[in-house]
Amino acid sequence: MATKDAGTIAGLDVLRIINEPTAAAIAYGLNKKGERHILVFDLGGGTFDVSLLSIDDGFFEVVATSGDTHLGGEDFDTRLLKFFLSQLKKKHGVDVRNDPKATARLKRACENAKRQLSSQPEARVEVDNIAEGVDFSEKITRAKFEELCLDLFKKTLDPVKDVLKQSKLEPKQIQDVVLVGGSTRIPKVQQLLKEYFSGKEPNKGINPDEAVAYGATVQGAVLTGKDEIENKVLLVDVCALSMGIETVGGIMTKLIERNTPIPAKKSKTFSTNANDQTTLLIQVFEGERAKTKDNRMLGKFELNGIPPAPRGKPKIDVTFEIDENGILQVSAKDKSAGISETITITKDKGSLSTEEIERMVQEAEDFAIEDKKLREKMEEKVALETFAYALRQQINDEHRLAGKMTENEKMEIDTAVQEALDWLDEQKDPEADDCREKYKMLERVSKPIIEKIYKEAKPSSGGDKSAEESTEESADGGDEL
Repeated sequence: MATKDAGTIAGLDVLRIINEPTAAAIAYGLNKKGERHILVFDLGGGTFDVSLLSIDDGFFEVVATSGDTHLGGEDFDTRLLKFFLSQLKKKHGVDVRNDPKATARLKRACENAKRQLSSQPEARVEVDNIAEGVDFSEKITRAKFEELCLDLFKKTLDPVKDVLKQSKLEPKQIQDVVLVGGSTRIPKVQQLLKEYFSGKEPNKGINPDEAVAYGATVQGAVLTGKDEIENKVLLVDVCALSMGIETVGGIMTKLIERNTPIPAKKSKTFSTNANDQTTLLIQVFEGERAKTKDNRMLGKFELNGIPPAPRGKPKIDVTFEIDENGILQVSAKDKSAGISETITITKDKGSLSTEEIERMVQEAEDFAIEDKKLREKMEEKVALETFAYALRQQINDEHRLAGKMTENEKMEIDTAVQEALDWLDEQKDPEADDCREKYKMLERVSKPIIEKIYKEAKPSSGGDKSAEESTEESADGGDEL
């Protein structure tokens, strides 16, 4: 009765009271899949509940319940807090356990790190001026977090075993495992559940914080005769705006296009735009315009430690991965050097309103012709510049062309390359057609010489490459950042 009264006080028309596990099952449409057994695993901030439901012809029965009223996200935060308090004392000689304000700030930072570790392999706990003259900053890996909390994670299986014992069922007789509560995002919790149920993936297509409200909304629609909206509620979400990174010339290079269904994952290879470049700045944007200055920045990070090499040679794989909750993870990896960096961007990080999204889309449509022309100009300019530098690298590399051509041939190509680069320096905003013409001019000079070299070379087990293939391979490090 108290729940119904609370709803009425809040201004709601209370049609029916349903329990949380039933609402979660309805959210996933499991009431429409015939006779089945469902385990609802509800791990929140402070409490933990497990319910086993039986569904037959739309009729729900809660067969068994179990749980722990003193287990949840708060306990995981506390484990992290204790660990970092000891690190603070060990590394800085500072003990803030008796300072409530400092402890509270550190605990908030721990909670934030815990959330990040659900979607990335490591996080950083930072608290400025935690004590006089001390700025605290420590990295923690997901593996360390799992080690600190493993006994608590394993403890979540006890109520699962209990409800199965109460209902006299085996794990293999459970058709669906439904996740509810923010703490179910923790990968180790999901892994333990999956292993216990012999590889069965838990249902996690709906935000676990919203699953119960979701199901209650659908049930309300059914009770008011508006159940046709139920099908709309479970539509796959999509990206409202395209997402990508800034490349040479301030161009927006998209990795995930607007209206792509989520979850989604896209990768693209990029490279450096200067010789011996050891750092890449990855700037992440959303929007539809050709120039990043007309789009919205979501975040940025640096990939450091790239081995010095000619421009265009390093291959940096940039990956965009967005999960069902709209959380975007962007990573950059140089496989040859074994280095990588990641940034996680949550959808509540200054999210745009529907009106702002519509304005940006309309703006892109209004400037579509200008943007297309601008992008084409920049692409042709970059193509010419990349081709010119690739040729220069080849004619100066003893293992490529330098050892196979005469000095006159080398000088002829180098002169053409220098003319093209000088022309690019003089032109502030060259037209696409002009860039294409300069590209063809370079080809006219270089191609006959390179083809002659490859024809004169003796074939070796079919491994020869044409002049065109050789030049393209040298230039194929990916778009330049």
